[in-house]
Amino acid sequence: MTAPLKAVGWVAGLALSVAAVFGLPHVLELFTLINATIYVSMAILTLSLALIWGYGGILCFGQAAFFGLGGYTYAICAINFGDSTWAIVLAMVLPALVAALVGYFIFWGRIGDVYLGVITLTMTLIFLKFFNATAGDAYKIGRAALGGFNGIPSTPPLNLPWDVGTQLAPEDIWYIAASLLVILYAGSRWLLTTAFGRVVVSIRENEKRSELLGYDVRRYKLGIFTIGGAIAGMAGILFANCVFVSPTMFSLFYNAQVIIWVTVGGLGTLLGPIAGSIALQMIVAKLGTLQGLDPNVVLGAILIVFVLLVPKGLQPVLQDWWDRLREPRQPAMPAPAPASTLRSAGIERPLTSATTAHQPAANAASRP
Repeated sequence: MTAPLKAVGWVAGLALSVAAVFGLPHVLELFTLINATIYVSMAILTLSLALIWGYGGILCFGQAAFFGLGGYTYAICAINFGDSTWAIVLAMVLPALVAALVGYFIFWGRIGDVYLGVITLTMTLIFLKFFNATAGDAYKIGRAALGGFNGIPSTPPLNLPWDVGTQLAPEDIWYIAASLLVILYAGSRWLLTTAFGRVVVSIRENEKRSELLGYDVRRYKLGIFTIGGAIAGMAGILFANCVFVSPTMFSLFYNAQVIIWVTVGGLGTLLGPIAGSIALQMIVAKLGTLQGLDPNVVLGAILIVFVLLVPKGLQPVLQDWWDRLREPRQPAMPAPAPASTLRSAGIERPLTSATTAHQPAANAASRP
């Protein structure tokens, strides 16, 4: 794609994003707008995995752990502080620190990809088991009761920075969520164009070669893994403001869903997983209104179809189709006239490029 077309694409995408961010609250009902905010928060979670798996080559089965930690940290801190300002900061910092700690032991321990997936999945199940077992008055952090499997239903909504009296309406939370998704997408695209991002991609392609070139692959993998944990924590904050925090945020359901969304959207892309997550959430929500049909079965069938028939994912397939559509058609070359026709006309056929190309190979083969 040429530079002018790229510029046109960026301008069109930005205009469409701005129209969606500021236009949807005026055309959607409140219930639908809250659901749209949930879709956007899950799209941010999908973006975090698309970044570390699609570009860092790190298949994390525990992305929901950072998602749940972000939600719980926000709820606990907002209840105790009475203000969401520092709760937001801590809800981003804690998942990033946990990701950095876990990533340090994994990457410095030279643990393979399979064991990395097992460790991150086990970490998520530990959090799920722990928060499920926190029912009763004894399980409190300050004034915040953890609530066991019931979670923390009284999660305070976002307020203006250091202004507890001005709580944000669902429309305002939508503006924040949608704008954050656009900013994180643009920021991730920019990150991949930096020297850090190019090294991360090179590690995904060939880790041993990157190491032989002098890069400490452990530091780069730890960096992208920590960034992914922080982004997942942001998704947890938004989800907590749309629903409420509960141990289900650590469940296998969310872990499996986000992997499916990235696979369907296109591994190694960012926009595809975002679009795939929103589209599949809308499909599952619609199927949930139908009786006699399990949405999870349909979701699993979609995954099987894409793995078998569209392994590259939706965005790469559409991009290939668009590139083929834009390719200028080459004019058909006329077939050369037969040699007998040329000789009858008194014309000797010159040596073709294919003939001359084979002559050096034949001479080289005859050398001792």
